[in-house]
Amino acid sequence: MPCSYDELRNKQPVLFWDWEVGTSDGEKMKEKDRGFESLQFYQDSLKLLKASYKLAGDLPNYERYNLSDQLRRAACSISLNIAEGYGRYHYLERLRFLYIARGSLSETLSAFIIAQTLGYCTEAQLDWSRELKQKIEKNLNGYCRFIRTQQQGGSEYGNQYLKE
Repeated sequence: MPCSYDELRNKQPVLFWDWEVGTSDGEKMKEKDRGFESLQFYQDSLKLLKASYKLAGDLPNYERYNLSDQLRRAACSISLNIAEGYGRYHYLERLRFLYIARGSLSETLSAFIIAQTLGYCTEAQLDWSRELKQKIEKNLNGYCRFIRTQQQGGSEYGNQYLKE
């Protein structure tokens, strides 16, 4: 059974996920609306990104162009596709990018599973990434549901994907 974040922090002296999402000055993000930056699942995706980069950096050199590269690209894809989807006007375009982010989220977890299977990360680290993945996915799915009900741009442009 997965542990809470606080329980995991108390079990291990230093784990790779002990970061706060913040500004370049190290301050925590303000509660005011900052577009996609204020979305909780976007902030959580940045935590997963940092953990992914830490794990990728700790992998052996022979994994540099395989697991390490794949883990970094998948983790980046989550945050980037959330941001790009947020910037689109038509709801179907927004959903398309959010669905890609959701797929990249599963891919990132799979990389953590592979890393744990090969002995590159601990079971506690894998459990933490699973819990964060579930949290992100739950919030992302709720946001997708909201986008579908709003159908922004549907009356102006129809209900088919837009061509660029």
